[in-house]
Amino acid sequence: MTRRLRIPVIGVRQPIGMFFIGKAEAKEVLQACAFDFRRIVDRGGYKDFLGIQRELKVNRLRKIGEYIATRDAAFPTGIVLSADSRTVEFEGDENNPTALIFSEYVDPEQPDFRIEYGDIFSIIDGQHRLKAFDYTNYQGVFELNISIFVDVDDATEAEIFSTVNLAQTKVNNSLVYDLFSLASSRSAEKTCHEIVVNLDSLQESPFFNRIKRLGSATEGRFGETLSQATVVRGMLPYITNDTLRDRDVGKRIGFWDPIDGKSERKRIFYEFFRTKQDAKILRVVLNYFEAIEQRWPEAWKSTGTGNMINRTNGYNAFIRFLRPAYRHFTSSPEIVGREQFSSLFDRVKLTDRDFNRDRFVPGSTGAKQLYDVLIHDSNVEPV
Repeated sequence: MTRRLRIPVIGVRQPIGMFFIGKAEAKEVLQACAFDFRRIVDRGGYKDFLGIQRELKVNRLRKIGEYIATRDAAFPTGIVLSADSRTVEFEGDENNPTALIFSEYVDPEQPDFRIEYGDIFSIIDGQHRLKAFDYTNYQGVFELNISIFVDVDDATEAEIFSTVNLAQTKVNNSLVYDLFSLASSRSAEKTCHEIVVNLDSLQESPFFNRIKRLGSATEGRFGETLSQATVVRGMLPYITNDTLRDRDVGKRIGFWDPIDGKSERKRIFYEFFRTKQDAKILRVVLNYFEAIEQRWPEAWKSTGTGNMINRTNGYNAFIRFLRPAYRHFTSSPEIVGREQFSSLFDRVKLTDRDFNRDRFVPGSTGAKQLYDVLIHDSNVEPV
């Protein structure tokens, strides 16, 4: 029996022509899709470029597959497909069909020429979202909204692909973290966001009015040297090693199990988070950076472009050093005081003038250089 896939649709007319919007079960669509990657082939001595899609990235597929299995999984934007009209049967008026029915095509005059069922659709956009259904343990119904072009040539497919991808504006990560404040359930991202809000708003904080909350300069403020995303990303590993999983646990269950061993040693704020003692996380972070501000007051106060202590490089080095500094004083979830942290920074031989781009080059290399100095001079064991 010939396999058939029926997709209810509505027709849409735009300058590029007519296409159809419908919905279908993800795995049913996946079974009818060909993945045509951009590649170079040799055709008798000359090079030809085929396909429009980028190579699939397995790590990305696994991440999306994990997301599909979470409680709040959603793909609200459409998958864009194209199909050969020879595989399509129009249900209703061909100019305004109510459904498209897809099946394999066999040429009646040349039976060797056929379009197999698994090659019906070419994916113009959304290949990772679609292929990720092969990388998930989710077994329920997951419908996708899809846009289907019929009988478009390769050049048009490429044009649509380029337009869709080039026109998309990457969402600012700071805005993404800021939106976690609206979530009703607890998550590591929401906790870190709330800590950042306090770091930026408390007058006692070394970061007072220093953090770009939405990733760009705040109107009416000057001297903002760090983005919210940078500060959040630095703290997240101290609570979670899997943000997606832990966020899903918060939604499904609302509590997290204790951890032990190596994981506990690395995730220094996990127990505070698990037991809803976020204020203690804030207190430790404040104590730590107050000690830094006290040790290098001129450098910390400076907002000049040549100074790096309170910018991304400096923050990344110091937040990385927080773990071994904290574990130097305690193996239990407790508050470490400013004086304790100060005792470590007093050992570090750097002066205020050393926090410059010549001593610590821009980028991750400079951050590592500073971290190595902190470890060496303080004689603290890395964790």
